[in-house]
Amino acid sequence: MNPLLELTLTRVREFLREREAVFWVFIFPVLMTFALGIAFRNTAPEKTFVAIEGDATNPSVSQIATVLSHSPEISSSVLAPDEAAMALRSGKVAIVIKPANDSYSLRFDPTRPESRTAKLIIEDVLQRAKGRTDVVQLGEEKIIEPGARYVDFLVPGLIGMNLMGSGLWGLGFTIVIARSRKILKRFAATPMRRSHYLLSFMLSRLVFLFLEVAAVVVFAWLAFGFTVRGSWLTVALITLLGGFTFSGIGLLVAARPTTIEGVSGLMNFIMLPMWLLSGTFFSSERFPQVFQPFIKALPLTALNTLLRSVMNEGAPLWSNWMHVAILLGWLFISFVVALKIFKWQ
Repeated sequence: MNPLLELTLTRVREFLREREAVFWVFIFPVLMTFALGIAFRNTAPEKTFVAIEGDATNPSVSQIATVLSHSPEISSSVLAPDEAAMALRSGKVAIVIKPANDSYSLRFDPTRPESRTAKLIIEDVLQRAKGRTDVVQLGEEKIIEPGARYVDFLVPGLIGMNLMGSGLWGLGFTIVIARSRKILKRFAATPMRRSHYLLSFMLSRLVFLFLEVAAVVVFAWLAFGFTVRGSWLTVALITLLGGFTFSGIGLLVAARPTTIEGVSGLMNFIMLPMWLLSGTFFSSERFPQVFQPFIKALPLTALNTLLRSVMNEGAPLWSNWMHVAILLGWLFISFVVALKIFKWQ
């Protein structure tokens, strides 16, 4: 048989015999989708916890407690000054109200979003209790869009993270283990080409690539009603490009190390920044603007952006050509360099 085909089949057999690898590639992303989808599912807004500083027997305190109890958005409790300060400092309440005759003093942390929201809610409730009326009548039209939920943001990120993890860990560990056990040295003595050996890893990834994505997407569809708005063919092309890109990076990382400890350190050094910066669990736009050029140049950022653009927005592939170019650049450079510096012994 052709050496490349035989080596690819060998890679597939090795993967299927590793039950742990099957779990981490297929089952773990599904469990992550379920756990995070449940934890951050769309529900009714939670009540805002508020502390009223003072004595419950004080008429001003009891009056404001009565007013706040009529609001479905607020849960208030009367606390002594020290207890109120401690509750605010520990995050148990979002804001502290101190009544003083006909006025009120609000104490809160302006850097906490929930505190700023609590301030707006309390101001509205107290002003209406004093007789304020709306100058302009506003109508409401409540719309629940599936693409705007956290689970819709999460699923493409988990797919990207899984493609990165299986590409780097799956290839890197296998190659380094073979090198440490002198198996690569024996391969070097055969007529096999070096490119055949390295390409077999990338082609074997192709066999399981679409199954990885399908497992997460189908589960998210059944459990949370997740839908893909864009073209399935475009999603398949992005998946193929992302899988090959991280396979090439995995080959590059495993080109030289001779121990598991060495390759593990390199893997974590490469993957940890992308876990944090590339927008897997939250938007990468949260980081300062000065870091954005570096973040956008990361392969996982480009992959996550492409997947979300197509899955959630239905955008065509050509509209994100810059992210496609970034992935192609990482794929070409990593594989070419890995082929040049690959160490057999």
